[in-house]
Amino acid sequence: MTTESNEAVAPLSGAAYFGAEVRVWRTHAKLSQRELGEKATYGQQYVAKVESGERLASPEFAAACDVVFGTPGTFARLRERIAQRGYPDWFEPYVKLEQRATAILAYSPTLIMGMLQTEPYAHAVFRKAHPRDELDVTAEKVARRLKRQEVMKVESPPLLWVVLDESCLRRMVGTPAVMHDQLTHLLRTAETPHATLQVLPYRSGAPASNLPLVMLRFDIDEPDVLYVENPVSGQVIDSPGIVADANVTYDRLRADALSPERSLSLIRKVMEEWTT
Repeated sequence: MTTESNEAVAPLSGAAYFGAEVRVWRTHAKLSQRELGEKATYGQQYVAKVESGERLASPEFAAACDVVFGTPGTFARLRERIAQRGYPDWFEPYVKLEQRATAILAYSPTLIMGMLQTEPYAHAVFRKAHPRDELDVTAEKVARRLKRQEVMKVESPPLLWVVLDESCLRRMVGTPAVMHDQLTHLLRTAETPHATLQVLPYRSGAPASNLPLVMLRFDIDEPDVLYVENPVSGQVIDSPGIVADANVTYDRLRADALSPERSLSLIRKVMEEWTT
């Protein structure tokens, strides 16, 4: 937990920045965490988690801080700005690049990529990965994931080309109804002129990669970048040699995958199976 003795250290996330501001104002007001919690109608543990950056404060807590500290709207506006940003620090560089990309080429070996997830599917993914999160924390994570999809709603969206392993269609995330609606969403997305989906079938054998990857392409004067994740963080890689190898890997995945037309047929078939 972040302590008051190191408050001069720059916080690493938006939640931590908000928490540091709460801690400074609480200390200035000569209030303990318990006392601030009582005034804001929250528990001491909640205040401690907010101040440590372990969780982003709720809009209600931010509004209560404005009342307690006499800062009309300051904490509410700060919380809103942070929530709009709100991604882990290691993920923010990728999000900024994703917003400028002219093409997004992705491979998903187990779960449907975030750019294509429905709200119930994303909720189920986050709940399974972080079952101890409070529901409002999960809701914020889902909202940020869905907000990224706005990049496909602009006037000139990037080309989205996604290779999905067949397990993405058959692994139940949430409920059968969630899966049916998720696959329906995939089909609708594939009907747009800016998205192409391919399924890598089980019978294609060992895949060229067993890890997810995303390639971002830009205008001709900007080189491609590769984005990869491990269980705790992610990394944007712009090394020409590594990016070139990743492009070859992606080409092999597309070559082994079903054609876009046959892929949609398989998605429809599996979608119908989820209804039975």
